[in-house]
This record gives sequence, C-alpha cells and structure tokens, in this order.
Amino acid sequence: MASVPHVERLKVDFALEQDASGWPPAGSERVWAVRVGTDRARLDNVPFFVRGYAVDDVVRFETDEDGVHWVREAVRYSANCTIRVIPARDGPEDESGRAVLEALAPFGVTGEGIAQLGMVALNVPEHADVPAVKRFLIEGEGDGRWQYEEGCVTDAWRSAA
Repeated sequence: MASVPHVERLKVDFALEQDASGWPPAGSERVWAVRVGTDRARLDNVPFFVRGYAVDDVVRFETDEDGVHWVREAVRYSANCTIRVIPARDGPEDESGRAVLEALAPFGVTGEGIAQLGMVALNVPEHADVPAVKRFLIEGEGDGRWQYEEGCVTDAWRSAA
C-alpha cells in the first residue's frame, strides 16, 4: 500500500502598508500555505488585503527569530485571480457574504468572508469562465448589490469584456 505524502501547512505573513484612512485595518496579513521547499510555500487561501497575490501562487519567505514566515517575493504566479466584494448592507453581513459566495459557486469561484468587515475574498481559478464572472460582478455592482475590487488579476481577466 502506497503511503500518503506529508503535507506541511503553515502560515506566511505579508507586511501591509496602510493608507491615510487606516486601511487595511492591520499592519500584516497571515495566509495559509503549503510548504513546497525550505523557504517556499504555495498560498492555500484567498488573501483579504494583500495586493498582487492569489491562491496557488508560490512565494519565498524568510523566518524571523519569532518563527514568523515573512513573504519576500513571488517565485511563481498562478493563473488565479483574487477579487474582493463588499455586499450591499441590506441584511446581516454574514448572510450577504454567503449570498455572494452562493451566487458565484456555479462559476467555479470559491472564497470566504469576514463578517465584521462585511467583505468577501474570492478566488477565481484559471479554469473558471473568467469573462462570465467579470460580467456578473460588473452587473451586480451596477445593480447596487455590491462593490468589488481587483486584488490580483491576470491577462485573461483584464481582456474579458
């Protein structure tokens, strides 16, 4: 019987710069990852605040004296996109975020929400119908259902009409 390879999950930290309004609401963001080398890891969940990174990107990190793994650079980018959505506030925040995730699930989009901020971070994988996802988000923003922000996009996203 073949043995199952050990997968080491760890958290990697990104330093964040806050703007004049104090956004984002933290000085760093910790993201789950899977170790793929001594100082490399593949991101395993959607960043909420970090710009320019998406699920499955491989990063190089340095570990400080406190054992914190600080991301220093990308080694390989995936073809995934990170999109952030802030649902309209017409109901409980956790239900609004859940509704966004449920609406995008048929497109192959996954994500998670932060109820206290009323925000959802989406992973749009490369195999998703990227133009349809983008149209759906644009329509929802136009209808007042949400606002969205592009955290990390690919050429496929940029060229989608």
